[in-house]
Amino acid sequence: MPETVYSVSQLNRETKRLLASHFLTVQVTGEISNLSMPSSGHIYFTLKDAQAQIRCAMFKGQQLRLRFKPANGAQVLLSAQVSLYEPRGDYQLVVEDMQAAGDGALRLAYERLKLKLSQEGLFDEARKQPLPLLPRQIGVITSPSGAAIHDILTVLKRRFPAIPVLIYPVAVQGESAKFEIVQALTTANQQDQVDVIILGRGGGSLEDLWAFNEEIVARAIAASQIPVISAVGHEVDFTIADFVADIRAATPSAAAEHAVPHQSEWFNAFLAYEQQLQQLMLRHVQQRQQTLSWLSKALQQQHPGQKLQRNAQRLDELEQRINQAMQRKLHDLAQQLAIGRHKLRQVQPDAQIGRHQQQLQYLQQRLHRAMLNKLQKLRDRQAAISQTLHVVSPLATLERGYSIVQRQDNQQLVKSVQQLQLNDLLLNRFAQGSVISQVKEIIHD
Repeated sequence: MPETVYSVSQLNRETKRLLASHFLTVQVTGEISNLSMPSSGHIYFTLKDAQAQIRCAMFKGQQLRLRFKPANGAQVLLSAQVSLYEPRGDYQLVVEDMQAAGDGALRLAYERLKLKLSQEGLFDEARKQPLPLLPRQIGVITSPSGAAIHDILTVLKRRFPAIPVLIYPVAVQGESAKFEIVQALTTANQQDQVDVIILGRGGGSLEDLWAFNEEIVARAIAASQIPVISAVGHEVDFTIADFVADIRAATPSAAAEHAVPHQSEWFNAFLAYEQQLQQLMLRHVQQRQQTLSWLSKALQQQHPGQKLQRNAQRLDELEQRINQAMQRKLHDLAQQLAIGRHKLRQVQPDAQIGRHQQQLQYLQQRLHRAMLNKLQKLRDRQAAISQTLHVVSPLATLERGYSIVQRQDNQQLVKSVQQLQLNDLLLNRFAQGSVISQVKEIIHD
């Protein structure tokens, strides 16, 4: 028997809690049947397929976000929480979002690609390029027959008609649209004829705008070296291209306004620059005129005739000073020459050679005596060392009647009888020759 006895309400409450904790938000697809839309604003229906069905409830707050009108027989994609209606014990889905099955699949693919590209950093503001202040030429990638191109050209002509426009015609919906858009972006970058690109089309359903939600289009926009303005659909429409582009415009007309400034602003700026330039030129001319007037006065004060007279007097003075300087210099050189001759006589090479030869002979004699003394000292030291070495040599000890005893087997010196055993063979070395003996008796002193 179970230990816990539940009431019906307790069991339903626990079941509801278990369902909610096990199933978070799930996505379910199926067909609507038994649709009920009471005045409360809530929606109740059954979601079924060929083998099973389940009750569903969508409350008023979520129902306001629906982008289509539910009907019996419609295929839908639900985002819901698994729950239990406790009063009746009915297993049901509490719907948070409901989309038509076709749009639902597209919306799911849209959200997945959006998350993927966002995680790769394609939406980051840091990688987006600024628009040129005044483009040389504007590129427009769109359908040549749509309303978007008309709106763009109208705004560009009104704001700055002098800027040329290069149109890259493409399909903006259908299976080939994504490839044509990518090719147009690639061509524009390769030709490098435009400074900014407007990519857009008019409004439509999610399926109509799907070419601008394709991954290859998003990556082509991100790879563009030319800034791209995305203008797809109406203000409420957001595509993947909007997030990747360098700037998103709410409409094609708004994109044209982003692309160029109004020419009146530039005209006003040019007029202001013209006035500033005129003022600068006038001020410069006035300054030059003042300089010219000052130079004219200075030139009058320095008449060439007066300057020549002053220079002639100065020239006579300099000539006199040069002559005096030359006389002093010649006198100084004569004195230096006499002093040099006197010093030269004192350092005649013949006298120096004789002194150096005498000094060389004296040094050779000293070197010879020093070498003989050094050689005698080395000989005396060698004799002393030889005598000392002979005194401490083992051979001298042997000559005094001693012998060296070694074991014959390992040549080990015998210093004590403790190293010997009876019948060991010994090698006795004398001053003249050696003998081999055998231990017959060990005497411990």
